[in-house]
Amino acid sequence: MTRPKGWAARGRLRGWGGVTGMAVACAVTASLTLLPLAHGEGTLGGLHTGPGATSAVPVKADEECKDPEASLPASSADGPSIEKIRKRGKLIAGVDQNSFRWGYRNPEAESGTLEGFDIDLVRAIAENILGDRDAVIFRAIPTNQRIAALENDKVDVVVRTMTINCKRAEQVAFSTAYFQAGQQVLAPKKSAITGYDESLKGKRVCTAEGSTAYDALNEKSFGAVFEDEHDDTELDEDQLTVPNQLDCLVRLQLGEVDAVVTDNALAAGQAAQDPAVELKGDKPFTTEYYGVAAKLGADDLVARVNQVLAEYRQGGADSPWMKSYRTWLAEGLPGIEGPPAPKYRSN
Repeated sequence: MTRPKGWAARGRLRGWGGVTGMAVACAVTASLTLLPLAHGEGTLGGLHTGPGATSAVPVKADEECKDPEASLPASSADGPSIEKIRKRGKLIAGVDQNSFRWGYRNPEAESGTLEGFDIDLVRAIAENILGDRDAVIFRAIPTNQRIAALENDKVDVVVRTMTINCKRAEQVAFSTAYFQAGQQVLAPKKSAITGYDESLKGKRVCTAEGSTAYDALNEKSFGAVFEDEHDDTELDEDQLTVPNQLDCLVRLQLGEVDAVVTDNALAAGQAAQDPAVELKGDKPFTTEYYGVAAKLGADDLVARVNQVLAEYRQGGADSPWMKSYRTWLAEGLPGIEGPPAPKYRSN
């Protein structure tokens, strides 16, 4: 009998965070489709790169795109996008429900409450526009559907650890940056992999489809195997390039891949979920910034989000940004003293 690929690996889940691994595996199916999570009732809702971090594999930029992090000036003015949200009475936000500490369901909370750093920001946007931080329809979207969800008017905004870059800026409109992150390697603690270097040669590395991690490996892979090559003996589903970055952790736990390349901010949460894995390398090998994404042309909404972010950053150690950071991220990403400074376009 020919066993499907990964059969033997499934027996190795024990010792890889067993219960955690199984729980994560169950969560993957839910993350692959776009579905409403809540309608606003109740509350359903070393790793620091630092300002001097350098990029060994910089995100490629078109010659015409000099500074993708520069966004529209902050404004509280109304416009068609704002009026549409107000008429509906709800902000529809595309989020993650599986990224620990960013956007995830808390199994210990009533009704599986959505919580995390990104969720706090969504609620701040809803409060500014609608006067109610619970006036949100959350929709879970996988990594590779973030842009499509905006283009097809499934969501008003995407707040889902989405890196700002020139390629994406041609497809969606970004706010100013609200978090600095970078790509890093996640692998078993006992692995011989030492980071984003020659130790990846011949190793099977998982990334999410449409992610900056995939782009980085495509630029320089160090001999890693990161693309699926199907033949008649293989499963139809990809093992190395997956719809959602969390799927890579499941592949790693099952022994189907040797390492994951993803944002260090997300990887820190995954390492917290599974004590058998860790971030490899002293620091990220890229410098990237997360932004809130909206549909191209929704300038009034982007400007309003930038106004929300301007207020969110104010107050130093007592700012809403720092309070959310201390609640969700400080344990896994210590030493961050504040959010990245906003950049605005001059015209």
